[in-house]
Amino acid sequence: MMTDGRRQKAMLITVRLQPKSSQNRLEQDGETYKAWVSAPPLDGAANEALIKLVAKHFGVAPSKVEIVRGHTSRLKTIRLKG
Repeated sequence: MMTDGRRQKAMLITVRLQPKSSQNRLEQDGETYKAWVSAPPLDGAANEALIKLVAKHFGVAPSKVEIVRGHTSRLKTIRLKG
């Protein structure tokens, strides 16, 4: 594997997710974020919607957003790469 000497930066954020909402939105609430997505919490649909919402909010590709903790919980830790 070749590298150019630059380290990829990452940021961790904590998000409280509310699935089955009437709209998709993300707001900062102190040190955490609150997210509302219209997708239901079935088969990972709400998590996928959250990843897309966070990516759009921070202006990164969805592939740069990863849920690292809380896959089945409403409280999630998300890593943003790049």
